Amino acid sequence: MSLTYFKRYCMEIDLNGRMYSEPELPSGYTLIPWSPNLLEEHADTKFRSFRTEIDSNVFPCLGDQQGCLNLMSEIARKKSFLPGATWLAQYEEPSDGRWEYCGTVQGIREKIGTGAIQNLGITPGHRNRRLGTCLLFQSLEGFREHGLRRVFLEVTSHNVGAIRLYERLGFRKSRTVYKAVELACS
Repeated sequence: MSLTYFKRYCMEIDLNGRMYSEPELPSGYTLIPWSPNLLEEHADTKFRSFRTEIDSNVFPCLGDQQGCLNLMSEIARKKSFLPGATWLAQYEEPSDGRWEYCGTVQGIREKIGTGAIQNLGITPGHRNRRLGTCLLFQSLEGFREHGLRRVFLEVTSHNVGAIRLYERLGFRKSRTVYKAVELACS
């Protein structure tokens, strides 16, 4: 085993006075609010979004189907879980009506006035369609509706696309942290 350090950014946004126009969902997509009946769908979408990404090295549970189910169950059981900041994206193929879940985001209340984004993920075949922007917007609106003024998240420094998305919506880097992870030697 060898110890590896992953650089991560803590990013924050102040929701006070921020007014955004709701982004338009791409054709064929729907955002679905949290329901306990969708816990397994959130977990499966989380797994399919992160299993091949660097974050599955930083947080090994994201690279494992059962690990994602355990993580999603843990998030949903927290007293601080915010259903209004938790969404699932669905895509329906117009030509044949087949559909699939393809994006997920969860929110929790960290402390008075502050919320935290948990695991915003889009499955690989649905990236670069502004779906992440739409999910993040809905989550931020959920935090705002619950009276939270600040929202933060952490992102691995190599995830340039996610960092651009967060900065475009107004998040700013507040500090840098390093996550130590034991990786198996090959």
